[in-house]
Amino acid sequence: MKKTLLIVDDDPIIRGAVALFLVAKGYQTLEAADAASAQIAFRSKRPDAVIVDYALPDGNALDLLERFRGIDAECPVIVLTGHASVDLAVRAIQEGASHFLTKPVELPALLTVVERVLAAQTLERQETARRSGAAARSAVNPFAGTSPAIRALESQVRRVMAADSAILVNGETGTGKGVLARWIHEQSRREDGPFVDLNCAGLSREFLDTELFGHEKGAFTGAVGMKRGLFEVAHGGTLFLDEIGDVDPQLQPKLLKVVEEKRFRRLGDVQDRVVDVRLIGATHRDLAAMARDGSFRSDLFFRISTIPLTVPSLRDRGEDLSLLVSLILGDLARAMGRRKPELDADALKMLAAYDWPGNVRELRNVLERALLLMDGEEAIRPADLVLQFANRASMPSTSGDLELTLLQMEQKHIERVLAAENGHVDRAATRLGVPRSSLYQKLKKFGMR
Repeated sequence: MKKTLLIVDDDPIIRGAVALFLVAKGYQTLEAADAASAQIAFRSKRPDAVIVDYALPDGNALDLLERFRGIDAECPVIVLTGHASVDLAVRAIQEGASHFLTKPVELPALLTVVERVLAAQTLERQETARRSGAAARSAVNPFAGTSPAIRALESQVRRVMAADSAILVNGETGTGKGVLARWIHEQSRREDGPFVDLNCAGLSREFLDTELFGHEKGAFTGAVGMKRGLFEVAHGGTLFLDEIGDVDPQLQPKLLKVVEEKRFRRLGDVQDRVVDVRLIGATHRDLAAMARDGSFRSDLFFRISTIPLTVPSLRDRGEDLSLLVSLILGDLARAMGRRKPELDADALKMLAAYDWPGNVRELRNVLERALLLMDGEEAIRPADLVLQFANRASMPSTSGDLELTLLQMEQKHIERVLAAENGHVDRAATRLGVPRSSLYQKLKKFGMR
């Protein structure tokens, strides 16, 4: 994606020459003739770097530097001046300028400086993301928002955090059960111990047995060495078992024993091993119902659900959507080493109208895809958003619609999406998840313009 440079100079000839040269070198350019218009362009377009003449009709570059830093402190600014002095250069650097050049400046030299400051900016962002990546992930706040549902969850969690009892986290897929489990660990007295997690979904009994409890050398064909289980690895810390409802029934008695007695045996061993582990389980299933019908051991269910918690779905915390979008975009932008984009009002309305079957995980995936594919860097628009189950969310539900044929339902849905996109066929096709040519064929078929 092309980098955007803001050129600020009251001389239209110099400004135009610099812009023409940089465009030929593959950059996009914005132009401003004074400080006031430069501030407007900087705030609205968020350029990747600024080239500014020191003397302007309504101020100077140092005044602009302070205002720019208040909007985006990471944007590099190159100051040009026809009356250079050491004191002025020092002041400019102290105020945050990335480079200071004397006019007249040779354009190839200016290009070299531009490339250098942009490369340094990219490296700095990547290094910051690398250094803070693990800390940022561990510092994720599972209670971001103001909705009653999320505030109630936080209140409940803070009341039980000090205990070492087993926790069962309930919630739909993608609500952030793992994020909550890690947060509980990091805020507990076990924070210096290991946090070990395992997703039990789809794992065979034999594989899960050796993963959790380990095995001795020669315990079975292929056991060429001793293996420590995750209960041993998590000693002194927390073991998080995601989708604990998928644990094979034959393995559930062994899991119950270690939860109750804090002891177990490796496969092929005769010696009990004692561990100090806090167990946090998570599931999207109704384990209480499974315990009643016998598909999950009731004694194990009662033992692992001493403290039951439920993470609300995104549908139940709609007022948190805007904040979550902002936080996720900031996190993604840092990881990519780029500037955080805005989300325009229509795009936010589109997200708010969706029912989010995949919850926060799906929201993050949608925003990451939009960030990678968005046209330009100013803002994410409806055309940048791909909602996999948008048709389901938009399905007509009034009783009168039950009398429509399938073709009539299809036509009505296309009309609604076109209306939502103000008749823009490209965006409507994206929202419907079909090629533009297919949508045109549908419009012709239904006699729609």
